[in-house]
Amino acid sequence: MRLLVIMLMILVGSVAPGTRAEAQNYPWCAQYSGGDMGGAMNCGFSTYAQCMEDVSGIGGFCMANNRYEPPGRAAPAYPKAHRHHAAKRS
Repeated sequence: MRLLVIMLMILVGSVAPGTRAEAQNYPWCAQYSGGDMGGAMNCGFSTYAQCMEDVSGIGGFCMANNRYEPPGRAAPAYPKAHRHHAAKRS
């Protein structure tokens, strides 16, 4: 019986709709020191001060997120060019 309940839970969990995973959209990134191998990056900071507080004491630096898109700003909509062709007259 216990196995049936576990299998049912797994089935429901795999079929249940989930939310889409989206990239973090914050204006500041922390680049952590990692020696010769490089380090990790976290672009989850709203302010420069938050970012600096995070890297303080552990090494690293903060930089602007070049992929940041402020909320509410849609991509510019360019109107389609309308071409009016004059009818040929014979």
